[in-house]
Amino acid sequence: MPRTGHHEEIEIKLRVKDVDAFLSRLKRLHAREISPRTYESNTLFDTPGQDLRRCGQLIRIRIEQPASSFGKKHPSEATPAILTYKGPSTSSRKLRNAGIRFEVRDHFKIKDEAEVSAANADEMARILHALGLQPVFRYEKFRTTYALPGIRGLKVELDETPIGIYVELEGPVKAIDRGARRLGYERKDYLTGTYGSLYLADCRRRAQKAGNMLFPPTRKLR
Repeated sequence: MPRTGHHEEIEIKLRVKDVDAFLSRLKRLHAREISPRTYESNTLFDTPGQDLRRCGQLIRIRIEQPASSFGKKHPSEATPAILTYKGPSTSSRKLRNAGIRFEVRDHFKIKDEAEVSAANADEMARILHALGLQPVFRYEKFRTTYALPGIRGLKVELDETPIGIYVELEGPVKAIDRGARRLGYERKDYLTGTYGSLYLADCRRRAQKAGNMLFPPTRKLR
């Protein structure tokens, strides 16, 4: 379960074309696994007119379970969850204090984020329904989190998704840049879209109707 509280989130995504080569690189870099491979079920909520999305805001309920739980029966009502709010960043002070040019923000996804742990996912969903919000998009992924030695404050999150494998780098701007270079990437490789936007782009490329970003029930675990 992640920390509870509010902070400014700075992150990017990177496509992983060869997961075996990427894992080998992590090993050579002596990356340390700080959170084991976990199955995530995420549900986004919005108004019927999707007012939050239009304002660059997001409300999400996330359920985290061991990877081995995938494909088993639906979680019970008492399943713990994480309620997350994300919205436009209201401060550029961290970047200014670091002596980084303002335009560098174009290369990074920067959001205000607040999270709180909830003891009961279904009850939290009922509260959101009572406030006029409804589920609008659901997506799944398996996430494993690593730390790279010598890069303080950086989280390397390897995400296996129904549309491919990505790595998210979250932390200070300089740490993200250092971590990306060690992993063999450049700024031109940075992606700042959400998984929802990446999923819609993938559906357009495949000429498929968009729905929820879910794994087939028979997915094999690596």
